[in-house]
Amino acid sequence: MFELLGIPPQALFGQVLLGLINGSFYAMLSLGLAVIFGLLNIINFTHGAQYMMGAFVAWMALNYLGLNYWAALVVSPLVVGATGIVIERFLLKRIAHLDHLYGLLLTFGLALIIQGLFRNSYGSSGLPYQIPPQLAGGHNLGFMFLPNYRGWVVIASLVVCLATWFMIEKTKLGAYLRAATENPTLTQAFGINVPLLVTLTYGFGVALAALAGVLAAPIYSVNPNMGSDLIIVVFAVVVIGGMGSILGSIITGFSLGLVEGLTKVFYPEASATVIFIIMVLVLLVKPAGLFGRTA
Repeated sequence: MFELLGIPPQALFGQVLLGLINGSFYAMLSLGLAVIFGLLNIINFTHGAQYMMGAFVAWMALNYLGLNYWAALVVSPLVVGATGIVIERFLLKRIAHLDHLYGLLLTFGLALIIQGLFRNSYGSSGLPYQIPPQLAGGHNLGFMFLPNYRGWVVIASLVVCLATWFMIEKTKLGAYLRAATENPTLTQAFGINVPLLVTLTYGFGVALAALAGVLAAPIYSVNPNMGSDLIIVVFAVVVIGGMGSILGSIITGFSLGLVEGLTKVFYPEASATVIFIIMVLVLLVKPAGLFGRTA
């Protein structure tokens, strides 16, 4: 069938795999944004810089401390998540009573500062980060060659996304988080420390971005611009799925990654804009997003 269209099957399945990989990062990053916005009403423009920080912390842990990839998967989200907690406690908390535009401008400024600091320290050229030996090589599936690491990224991101959705939607902790968002005064009256929940939630969303950065480090070069190149697309994914929708971010992230990959096969000229075209069409039909709730 694909030969009739002049498309080699290997090229098609290769782009499907690339779409799944890009979709994995779209889903994880948009999930972190959805957690922060849905529970805290903060539009976190620092998210791309925090994704970049995750990759850089993994690179520095390897080159300065000798920590391997598997240790970086734990250490990097904790370190970057801790910086997120500091940002929330000392900056975002001070403007929580103001209009949401102030939070957007603050996080946008922080993103520029963080990227500038890393650019001045490490330059703009990419720094290599090796694939862990356990995930080197790949498997010949007959119709395509599947690199082990890329398969791991898709599976790991899917597991993390579904675990996050389950925690927020199906556990008592998630119920506390949703209650603290909808009625913080009443929730605090029941003895729940709402300010601590808010801080930890922001730190968790930032940690998700850092984890995505560690997963991305062996695939893409570690450089200060890697977050800024991705964050605009991720915001489009969040808008399409519905601002604050956890499940919407996961489904939309993976789906749009596939759409983007297939567009590169059938109409390459539109591959860079197809997500934004879809965003415009969705907003025309359903302004709240595919999975968003209307006010």
